[in-house]
Amino acid sequence: MEEEVLQLGGNIELSGFSNLEGGAMIVLKKIIGNYARKMSDRSKNFEKLSVHMKTVHDNQYELHAKMIDNGKKFNSSVTERNIFVAVDSSLKKIMNEINK
Repeated sequence: MEEEVLQLGGNIELSGFSNLEGGAMIVLKKIIGNYARKMSDRSKNFEKLSVHMKTVHDNQYELHAKMIDNGKKFNSSVTERNIFVAVDSSLKKIMNEINK
């Protein structure tokens, strides 16, 4: 089954989020957009942020985030029961890597 990729702006892509309800997606888009802006401000040449989510056993969310800055890749992986905590934690890990 082909997974739907949702584009936010020109350089943010989300995949695996199509089964979430509308209210949750509105909040997630805001969280991801805010992090993308911070990443863009702190990076040399912000190219792309991609976030992939899948539901795993016991109603947990597995999140994989990747940010590309001037050809350098920053990755993070998080598994959480709460989708908002998962998104926040994975993007916070990337922010911490950028700030090093």
